[in-house]
Amino acid sequence: MLRTAAALAALTLSGVVYADPQCSVTIHGTDQMTYDLKTITVPASCEHFTVNLKHPGTLPKNVMGHNWVLTRKDDLKAVADDGAKAGQSNDYIQPGDARVIAHTKLIGGNEEASVTFDTKALKQGDDYVFFCSYPFHATVMKGTLTVSD
Repeated sequence: MLRTAAALAALTLSGVVYADPQCSVTIHGTDQMTYDLKTITVPASCEHFTVNLKHPGTLPKNVMGHNWVLTRKDDLKAVADDGAKAGQSNDYIQPGDARVIAHTKLIGGNEEASVTFDTKALKQGDDYVFFCSYPFHATVMKGTLTVSD
């Protein structure tokens, strides 16, 4: 018991912080052009939220790349269109696009990426969507994100 308390104290003093598991989610983007989640709920108590994107497939990112992009619902089409113009070298995200709340880099099969964002950017009751901005993927690879009490 004393050892456990000492270890926890050492971790606290070292500055290592472990994220609240309720303040993160893991989502998979597959070679079949799907996400395994259609909804993500962010607890209002989270100051930051982390999205871990995993691609369990085998196809490279230039063939079946995926990212995870968060915007307001009304901005999805314009962000996806502008992202397609920005190209793969920009992860299909227009550099500096203020409509993008958060996004991961583009990944291919057997790769993963994460993004952590400040939840102050989210408002309870607003409509948010997440999607893959690889050209044409947003038509099927999308879902909703909500903030809960």
